[in-house]
Amino acid sequence: MASTPANAGSYNPHGWPPEPAPPVGYLSRKALPIKRNDAEPLTREDVQFDLLNHIFSDTNSVFTSPVPGKSSKVPFSDLYVSALYNSSKCSKVLKDKMVDTPAFAIELAKISLLTNVGRINTTMAFFPEMKTALRTYHPVPSLQKTDGNAQDAPRIKNCLKAALLPSELKTVPPSTPEEILVKSRTGQHPPTTAVNLIFVLANHAAPLASVHFDGSLNFLDLFLPNQEFASVDRAKAFLWLMYHYLERSDGPNPFDDSYSKDNPGKAPLLHRLSQSQIASENVDSPEEIAWGKKMSSLRNAFLHKLVSSIEYEKRAKASAPHFVPAAPELNSSFRRSRQREASKDEGAFMYYVPPREPIQPPPSSRDPPPQIHLTPKEGRSMLQHAWYTINTTDPLLDSDEEHPDEHARLDYSPAEDIDSSSSVGDSVDIGTITKD
Repeated sequence: MASTPANAGSYNPHGWPPEPAPPVGYLSRKALPIKRNDAEPLTREDVQFDLLNHIFSDTNSVFTSPVPGKSSKVPFSDLYVSALYNSSKCSKVLKDKMVDTPAFAIELAKISLLTNVGRINTTMAFFPEMKTALRTYHPVPSLQKTDGNAQDAPRIKNCLKAALLPSELKTVPPSTPEEILVKSRTGQHPPTTAVNLIFVLANHAAPLASVHFDGSLNFLDLFLPNQEFASVDRAKAFLWLMYHYLERSDGPNPFDDSYSKDNPGKAPLLHRLSQSQIASENVDSPEEIAWGKKMSSLRNAFLHKLVSSIEYEKRAKASAPHFVPAAPELNSSFRRSRQREASKDEGAFMYYVPPREPIQPPPSSRDPPPQIHLTPKEGRSMLQHAWYTINTTDPLLDSDEEHPDEHARLDYSPAEDIDSSSSVGDSVDIGTITKD
């Protein structure tokens, strides 16, 4: 973070107000989303896998379930998965997967939490057959163990936006931390869904930096990589905030430590890691690295096939018959006269372009002519000779390019030289004339 020079206010010829200090932690929302090229895997460091694992593996059943009739407390993982499942934008197929495979529900919840805080934006997809150019595909080996998370970020975001309490469906859900605290203090538990609370805390991260932290970091910094704070401490601070707003803000918090107990309203203290401890967190396994490379290769092969098919369709479309307008530079008398004759409703003169068909090369003179099996008798009848001519003569070639045989040359001979045995009246067996 850039520091302001000590003499910055000594020279101000325009009288402009001083520039505001940049927000703590992340410098802007532009630095928050994960940015990777298409087909590039998202590593454990990118998604902060250890942080997510500590959050969703916590077993403290201290949160009130929004499901009607369920009076027992639930851990945060059940609370968040329930919010996704009961979203009006959650499809039946997705709900069936979540019920049939609980591990898939946890993986989906982890990716949804990253989308919830803005780490995954709406340009990402997580299945390799994505065709639109507006999104990029990214395998997430650490969060796709069940091979069922065929979703994209826009659908996840829509599901999150619709994750509301039944009482919030016809009203506006709370949009500030103060509104949520007011509902919680009046005895409404939960005052909103965990999903909506995370949206609110993400939108008010900078103002709350000095309320719940020491001012050097904020809520969104808990999810950023290159952290010097332990993942388990960041997970505890996150769960502390969830309980503080969803359950009780003025009493003991099950995620308290000695620092938060002595300082009401402050999140638990975050401990700094050594370099060796930082290197030991969020390490991808060899199997995850191999799977990520495999899916990247699959994506590249799919894109190559897709581009080839698009180019083929373009060529096929260009070769199809179509009309083109007359070129303006062709100021021929014909075009001018044609335009004068055309009525106003006809519009500009259009030329018809026939389809482009591949031109077959003419048969080479080296190619032997088709063989004709003749009857044993000498000579040919007129029908036999006509059949032979049809099968051995190219009508598109000039006569000088033909190579007639002896029988063909008889056509140019005087009539008296033709053998009288080949008369019109001869009978011919059609079955004896066959082409090889």
